[in-house]
Amino acid sequence: MPTATNLPAILGGEQAVTLDQKIANAWPIITEQDEQAVLDVLRSGNLSLHPIVGELEEDYKKLTGRQFALTHNNGTSAILAGLHAIGIQPFDEVIVPSATWWSSVMPVLHCGGVPVFAELESDCLGLDPEDVESKITDKTKAIVIVHLFGVPSKIDELVAIANKHNLKILEDASHAHGATYKGNPIGSFGDVSIFSMQGNKLCPSGEGGILLCDDQDTFESAIRLGHYERLLNLESQNKYFAATGFGFKFRMAPMAAALAHSQLKKMPERNALRNKNCAYLSRKLETLGIETFLSTNDTNRVYFEFLVRYNENTSGLPITDLAKALQAEGALVSAPRYPLLHQQPVFTQNVWSKIARLPATKENPIHVYDPADLPKTILGNGTLLKLPSFPSADEALLDQYFLAFEKVLEHTNDLPRTDC
Repeated sequence: MPTATNLPAILGGEQAVTLDQKIANAWPIITEQDEQAVLDVLRSGNLSLHPIVGELEEDYKKLTGRQFALTHNNGTSAILAGLHAIGIQPFDEVIVPSATWWSSVMPVLHCGGVPVFAELESDCLGLDPEDVESKITDKTKAIVIVHLFGVPSKIDELVAIANKHNLKILEDASHAHGATYKGNPIGSFGDVSIFSMQGNKLCPSGEGGILLCDDQDTFESAIRLGHYERLLNLESQNKYFAATGFGFKFRMAPMAAALAHSQLKKMPERNALRNKNCAYLSRKLETLGIETFLSTNDTNRVYFEFLVRYNENTSGLPITDLAKALQAEGALVSAPRYPLLHQQPVFTQNVWSKIARLPATKENPIHVYDPADLPKTILGNGTLLKLPSFPSADEALLDQYFLAFEKVLEHTNDLPRTDC
């Protein structure tokens, strides 16, 4: 039986996590320099068009080594522009993950494309290259690679598959500002690459996104879709669309760009502290049998979010009960916040094709999605537990989190089960 000194809190013992977590986990971190950057734009009066937007684009070109950068009002707009720019058309198939934020997938539908969900591999939570290749048909036109939670995907294998089958890659790097793969920056691998700058991201602007590429035609196609005011600056036939664009207005607000420009200067230092904190706790949790997705010899990950994997078959304690016991210890843990997309009504109930009035033909039958598909992804998603990413924590708080896990896992046989 548990002793008085290590009794889990859910059984009446003392909480393991007692330090104040508000400052340690607060994000974004806004400084006087950030405020001044925004005020400078506000007081300039140039609230729609301002040179700071171009400066931010130059920042991201330097960060990723890309030739072209185009800011957007959010990451979702940038993804839609990227799909348009690589030529996704009605009934084109695009291979996508299911365990991701909906912005990685839903814009495919707005191009008239068909999302084809593939399994995730378990090592780094990216698309499983073997399953991706098995899903390729003569209609497949592109692959969406997502570096989930800041862990680089299996890029070499996925790029090789794309090259073999003449497919385009849209790289959704929204979680991975500052991560690298084999020494190359994440965001440098796709035919188009996208970063989000939404308020939770590692370079927050409030709302914002950016598209990056190395091909002039691809760049101009993205401009043509949502940046009509830039078309007159082009030396191509695209300038003749300046009066209308292609029906969208995706430019980024200069005050948001000013905040991102300021935040990006601090990002390497802040990423380093997050990485240090999460790696410190990860190494301790690994001693308890928790899988933590640490960086490998080939990768340097970042921590947009800190997810760990727990195998309930080892201890017999269901993950939901583990989470309750850890929460009783004062730990801020939860299930992953992304529901699996292939199980959502827009796909399982054929909602989209009805709304879009896509005609079903023998050559283009309506795609049917089964919520039981992707058994590896479903099983794997159920083993993940979300922790804070500790942007400003010290080792004392991290040690308390480790103590919380240690206490709970040491006494799993004594803890209440919700199914009992």
